[in-house]
Amino acid sequence: MQLVVARVGRAHGIKGEVTVEVRTDEPELRLAPGAVLATDPASAGPLTVETGRVHSGRLLLRFAGVRDRNGAEALRNTLLIAEINPDDKPEDPDEYYDHQLMDLDVVLEDGTEVGRITEISHLPSQDLFVVERADGTEVLIPFVEEIVVDIDLEKQRAVIDPPPGLIDDRAEIASSRDADNASSGDAENTSGDTENTSAGDEA
Repeated sequence: MQLVVARVGRAHGIKGEVTVEVRTDEPELRLAPGAVLATDPASAGPLTVETGRVHSGRLLLRFAGVRDRNGAEALRNTLLIAEINPDDKPEDPDEYYDHQLMDLDVVLEDGTEVGRITEISHLPSQDLFVVERADGTEVLIPFVEEIVVDIDLEKQRAVIDPPPGLIDDRAEIASSRDADNASSGDAENTSGDTENTSAGDEA
């Protein structure tokens, strides 16, 4: 199985190093010196990691054969792809690979369906589930134990206990707006303010 583990950022210095946006919980394994990575676009690779170091909180990599800034800049926005065994699991039982979480059904503790995980977003501060709801809208769920209370891979579901405001019932908001508009022309501005308070902002 192939998984995207990083995206190449801007060149760093003049000796071929690049910053990378890490998209794996195991960069020390997937992006270690000697690792051979496929790329998207394929024409940019494969790339072999020659050196890696952390500078100002960012991971810097240098690839074999890339010796100057021009070569490094040419790789910008290239996706780095690792080949992994789909049966592999992280050593920590509370950690998961992205492919294990993709397409899980997201439900509340009472069984109410929220949506389906379509993407895992790795941010510097935390990881987020991008969840697609039945109406096609998306909601962002922080992957923290206070909110994601259970991951059941056998049942293919993630159980969440969201704080107030994290998940908006958009149908109720729309109905409330229509009712307000019917009673007062000024209510449109109020309902607009409510709609702007999205799950993404809360996350």
